[in-house]
Parts: sequence; C-alpha cells; structure tokens
Amino acid sequence: MHPALAAMAFVPVLLAGILTMPQRAVAAPEPVEIQNGNFTLKALLFKPDGAGPFPAVVSLHGCEGLNNSSGNLSSLYRDWAERLNKAGFALLLPDSYGSRNMANQCRTRSTIRTDRERTEDAQTARKWLQSQTYVKPDHVSLLGWSNGGIAVLWTVRPRARVRDDKPDFRSAVALYPGCRRLDAAAWAARIPTLILIGGADDVVSWRACEQMVAGAKGRSARVLINVYPGAYHDFDYPSRAVQHRSGYTFSVDGTGKIHSGTNPAARNDALRRVPQWLAR
Repeated sequence: MHPALAAMAFVPVLLAGILTMPQRAVAAPEPVEIQNGNFTLKALLFKPDGAGPFPAVVSLHGCEGLNNSSGNLSSLYRDWAERLNKAGFALLLPDSYGSRNMANQCRTRSTIRTDRERTEDAQTARKWLQSQTYVKPDHVSLLGWSNGGIAVLWTVRPRARVRDDKPDFRSAVALYPGCRRLDAAAWAARIPTLILIGGADDVVSWRACEQMVAGAKGRSARVLINVYPGAYHDFDYPSRAVQHRSGYTFSVDGTGKIHSGTNPAARNDALRRVPQWLAR
C-alpha cells in the first residue's frame, strides 16, 4: 500500500441518500453570461429538471481550457457535469480562458493567475448561482481540476474570503492541483476541502500537497488528501489512454515531459468520493 494511504482517513459516506435518489434526466448545457464590472464571464450551466432548490457546484477547468481542440466541451467536464447533474446538483462551468479570448495554456506561462483572475471568477460564479431561485444559496461548493484545482485552493484560504451578503462556499474539491507555491504561502482552508491526486503524477507533486496539508494541521478547516498509487495527471478522464507529452510549462522534473491519462481504479474512487464530499 502507498505509504500516504495508511495515514489517511476514509472519507465517510455523507448524505448517502443523494447516491440512491432517482436519476434525473440531463438537459443540454445552457450558455450564460455573468457581468462583473466591465468584464463578462462566460459559463455553461447544467441544471437538473424541476424547480429545486438544488445544491450547486462551481467547477473550474484545467490549463487545457473548458473546450477541446474542436471547440466542444471537454469530455472530462461533460462527464462530471452530467454525473453531478443526475445526482441532483446544479453545475456552473466558468470559461476563464474563453471569456478572455485565450485557449489552451498548458504550454505557456498564462497571464491569467490562479490567485487573482481565477479566484475572482469562482466568486463571481458563486454569487450568480446564489441569486438563482433554483439554487440553495447556503449549499454552493467548489470543484476544480489541475490549474483549476490550484485556483480552488487559493479561493478557500481564510484570507481569500469575500465579505458579501451571501453565504460562503460550502465545501471544496481539488483534483491534482499544484501545491508548492501554496505550501510556501502557509496555506490553510476555511471550509472542508478534499484533495485527490495521483502517486505517479509528473505534472504536479503529491508530496508537495501532502506537505502543504500537514503544515495546515491545527489552523485549518477539515482537509483530506487521497493519493492514488500509479495514477497520472488527468486520471479521472472518462476514456483517455495514457499519453506521454512534452513542452509543458510545468512538470515535476522541469523537463516539460509529462504523462496524462485515465486510471480506472482512481477514476472510480473519485466518482464515488466527490459527490459524497459535495453533499456534506
């Protein structure tokens, strides 16, 4: 067993009824535009059938962007959106790159910062969801992948809380985020936060995330980390053969060479853990 797993508590089954409730039909996503000052944040909304109110999730894409190279919603985000939608969550997917006329940022040092623009997008999306009559305003959570996972971790820091007239995020999940800079910034979380990462990830370091979580002990809300042995970056894709890529701006060894692809065991576990965590 991976040494990190022995020290980690099992994520309890929370509000298990959400997993046994009748499956809802999934409608096509609805494009929405959210005004934040002079900036227009474009997003896709997956809304369950019915009047609600529903728990909701703001979901932040990774460095590849919200859409694939064909301009269609990535199969990763569509799969997660449809699954969470069927489980009774409304899901909003902000397009941080497309809203700023930018595409894939994996091979460039993006000018869109995870601790600024992307955290602002997360808060903008939260407030918009909380103004919708079909959303439970006190049950809006945060989910992010890779670069979006980093933005999740910046957003949940105690000092990043936005003082407005609406409830804070309920909980958060970050899948395979980079943690080195956050660890150096003495990271802590103000809301329950779950981190899922691969033990073979060569884009980001699971060791840095474990160190970050350990450093936050005693001064943070509940944080759990689960490391999947043998899993690479993007382990939760519905169907992506493991690929070896080069030219990435960030990699653990600094060469820009990384692996990306589905790990069935890690994916299946994440598909179980994430809805449980978000239902808390």
